[in-house]
Amino acid sequence: MTRPDVTVVVAVYNTMPYLTECLNSLVKQSIGKDRLEIVAVDDGSTDDSGRELDRFAERYPGVVKVIHQANSGGPAAPSNRALEVATGRYVYFIGSDDYLGEEALERMVKCADKHDSDIVVGKMVGTNGRYVHQALYKKSDPDISLYDSALPFTLANTKLFRRDLVEQYKLRFPEDMPVGSDQPFTIEACVRARKISVLADYTYYYAVKRGDASNITYRANHLARLRCAERIMEFAAGLIEAGPQRDAVLERHFTWELAKLIQDDFPSLDRGTRVEICAGIAQLADAYFTEALRDAMDVKRRVRIALAQRGAVDHLVRAIEDEAAHGAPPFLLEDGRAYLRYPGFRDPALGLPDRLFEVIGEAVPKQLADGTGLVSAAWEQDGHDMAVSLAVHVPVTGETESASVRLAPKAMPKSADKPGGRRVPVGTELPALAGDLRREASADGTGTVLLAHIPVQPTRAKLGVRAYVDVAGSTYEIPVKTQGVPLPLARRWRERVPYRISANANAKGRLVITTAPLWEPSPGVGMRLRHILSRVKRKLTR
Repeated sequence: MTRPDVTVVVAVYNTMPYLTECLNSLVKQSIGKDRLEIVAVDDGSTDDSGRELDRFAERYPGVVKVIHQANSGGPAAPSNRALEVATGRYVYFIGSDDYLGEEALERMVKCADKHDSDIVVGKMVGTNGRYVHQALYKKSDPDISLYDSALPFTLANTKLFRRDLVEQYKLRFPEDMPVGSDQPFTIEACVRARKISVLADYTYYYAVKRGDASNITYRANHLARLRCAERIMEFAAGLIEAGPQRDAVLERHFTWELAKLIQDDFPSLDRGTRVEICAGIAQLADAYFTEALRDAMDVKRRVRIALAQRGAVDHLVRAIEDEAAHGAPPFLLEDGRAYLRYPGFRDPALGLPDRLFEVIGEAVPKQLADGTGLVSAAWEQDGHDMAVSLAVHVPVTGETESASVRLAPKAMPKSADKPGGRRVPVGTELPALAGDLRREASADGTGTVLLAHIPVQPTRAKLGVRAYVDVAGSTYEIPVKTQGVPLPLARRWRERVPYRISANANAKGRLVITTAPLWEPSPGVGMRLRHILSRVKRKLTR
């Protein structure tokens, strides 16, 4: 019998009806059944999964092989059992609730054969709200590194592995890990591989979030996930010596696995569990949280990990609850640097360095946009002159001399829509700063209120109200949201050629000032009026 090109391993436990779509996507692969072997291990399912596997085995003899075993508690044991009987040149792992694109296996095997790749990673997408990190799939690349790519953020075993590599290093899944057992396998395979290829030209894998969110990743509790993260990080550290390469891999675990343990649901845990989680994070941070890793992370995650590392459970709870209720804390601008004033900032009892709270080379428009909004708006008319008086809150304190409010005649680029603001490119000319501007601390200490008195010219214009703030060496442009604040009624001003001025919230809730003449004579009417006036003038001078 000819050796198949690829063995697909399917660990199965209670995944009906998703299992049917998974199996159909395998038997219909364009690679052809003569080049394919499917080894499915039923891990003691109590639904119809076992019977469905037997149905496919009967329908596709020689292609679908089914093994039934008692429940082991996770996908590791059934995956290892399948590896014992796999015969393909390559082995591919798929979750039994997921499915493949029709050409997935053919394309990956072709890539591996062409480039002599030990591992091929095909583009994955999430369905039904399942999150899949996409940075790795920006372009296809026949030779990537674990250490200078986004591969550490894509460590699931849903990849094509050369089976000779798997057997040479006796790669198997740790069976005592209920969650994340695929990561040690994948990390070691990537460390040992001579060449790793990524394919981004086709959707190879569809990762499904079940309607009841019963995927094992979503079921595990905090402490189980902590213990698995400990195992994974210790395993990776045992393979990769301390330095930039280890940091490149462990950055994923600090920013993903550990950071997820101290998100919005952390305060709802009982105190004993909170203390235990912080102690576990502290142990890992003490061992692996280098200065380079710290500086590579965003401020929020960096501070939360540092508070956990210090055992400052109450500070950590307050930081999470405050941010959930009010957004990120205000920036403190000081000596050209910017700090986010999370609980614990300059607290002598904790002794945390300012560097932990500093904005270091990261974009901050969302934090600024979340805290920037209108406080009040009014018209101020003096004879023929009109001005708009604005009070705008910005989430910055300290050295706020750079903060200003200006009227911008152009729309913001579309790239600013999602974060709610943008970093202004160096050399960009800002709208003119007109009128008077004062700055005063907000009463609640959450930032600065910019008080602007801006003259408005009699012209046809649509002007966006924008705040401009210098943070950490960059200028940010933030559209001012109206936030439900009452806006002044439209007003008419000037008599000879009357104008109308109005303030409105656009479709994105941003404040826009519009001015326009109430009427404009057509060019023909103007010429006739000038002709009549000229005739009257001649008659009067005769």
